[in-house]
Amino acid sequence: MKTSLDCLPCFLTMALSGIRAACPGREDIHEAVMRHWAAGFANADLEESPPSLAGRLFRETSGYMEGIDIFREQKEQANSRVLELLPQVRERVLSSDDPLLAAMGVSIIGNYMDCSVMGKYDWESELDSLEKGLDRELFSVFLEKTRKEGELLVLGDNAGEIGLDTILTGLLADEGINITYAVRGSNILNDATMEDAKIVGMTGVCEVIPSGVDTPGTVLERCSSEFRTRLDDAPVILSKGQGNFEALWGNRAGVFYAFKVKCPVVAGITGYPMKTSLFCRED
Repeated sequence: MKTSLDCLPCFLTMALSGIRAACPGREDIHEAVMRHWAAGFANADLEESPPSLAGRLFRETSGYMEGIDIFREQKEQANSRVLELLPQVRERVLSSDDPLLAAMGVSIIGNYMDCSVMGKYDWESELDSLEKGLDRELFSVFLEKTRKEGELLVLGDNAGEIGLDTILTGLLADEGINITYAVRGSNILNDATMEDAKIVGMTGVCEVIPSGVDTPGTVLERCSSEFRTRLDDAPVILSKGQGNFEALWGNRAGVFYAFKVKCPVVAGITGYPMKTSLFCRED
């Protein structure tokens, strides 16, 4: 997916809100970061995917942040809230008519825990409609292929969301499927890392590996060589989150995508309105 002009003001809003929260009262830092991003837009290659461009700009401005993980507090709050609700959410999933479909619904709802849209959506309010709108036929295709191959590579997305993903990965692992869950290689926005995987218990459910990327999406050229090998060898890939969709759509066929449609640009590409819980595949 290419970067749209509509992505640029969204990037600025995200960067400004993040730096203000992390460095309150430091108008000098706020201005320096905004000027750097604005200058970066002037020379940006819009053929880059949004996660690739945003990741590069965040890396370039990290010096202004004095080593601060600007979204750490948001990540901690998301993980904490999910762990608090996880027992009752798991119970609701297991008591549903189709626990695996419900688990996928929960996993997608968790994609609302995104620093770029925090405050706009209430993920907890959607927990009463876990399977709403999901493509059941395609989900059956996904399950059939996963069970046949006996292996699944999941590309994780955000902190908090990764905790809800433990329900789906746990149910599939209980069937004897070999699950590998990939997290970001380093801190970027509120994306899940190995630290988050340990906090929410994903490391106790399945194998967790770092992708090596320092971008808010699985940008292929930023992946480690070891992870690229795992990605290329994976018989079934489940891509979680809009950032991974933005990075991989148009670059890799056969991937199953599960995410919330959270911006007009992605709504236009997919043909589905904002707030849709989308499970799709690019053939």
